[in-house]
Amino acid sequence: MATVILVRHGRTTANVSGLLAGRTPGVELDEAGTSQAIRTAQRLAVVPLVAVVSSPLERCAQTARHILEAQTTTPTAIVDDAITECDYGDWQGQLLSLLSLEELWAVVQTQPSAAIFPGGESLSTMQARSVGAIRRWDAALEAEHGPGAVWVAVSHGDVIKSVLADALGMHLDLFQRITVAPASISIIRYGTMRPTVIAMNADSGDLSWLKQSASAADAPVGGGAGADAIPSAG
Repeated sequence: MATVILVRHGRTTANVSGLLAGRTPGVELDEAGTSQAIRTAQRLAVVPLVAVVSSPLERCAQTARHILEAQTTTPTAIVDDAITECDYGDWQGQLLSLLSLEELWAVVQTQPSAAIFPGGESLSTMQARSVGAIRRWDAALEAEHGPGAVWVAVSHGDVIKSVLADALGMHLDLFQRITVAPASISIIRYGTMRPTVIAMNADSGDLSWLKQSASAADAPVGGGAGADAIPSAG
């Protein structure tokens, strides 16, 4: 089976200032975010990627560019609107400290499946489009490159959290239990029986074990031996 590595973009000035950037144009990586993206790219350099699929927003495009430049092979570079940031509508560009006073804030925190942002989209819609896109790309890239294909999707915190929740079989109402830090990686393999989440929110560790062939679709009873470097990945 193919392997998808979900990468959140590096830190931005909006992250630091407490703004909900959303789809605001011109939000780029700050100095720390650039360093984070470079470090993640260096970690991924040991893994021959077949493709890097990115959200169109600048902060993701910059992160994806660092990943592509660090590769010794030439992965296909793809931009996909379906994994772009949630459309936060009227909330976009607002301070999180002020948004936390809104009635909708509690819904976002405790029942996100019911959250619809004024003038924007719902978190359920965001999850449906992003999960659909990740699964489509995974199937297409496996069909093209074989079951050992490894590819990267560069996206946003809430998008990645929603994809992980789906892979874990969690209801969207539980996705706020997941943390996805800037420039962190999470790894999923979609099998014929079920998805397998290999790592979540990892920001250190050797990834060379990903060059090994994908494991069988069956889950190892008793836990299995695992790859030598997996413990250091998260």
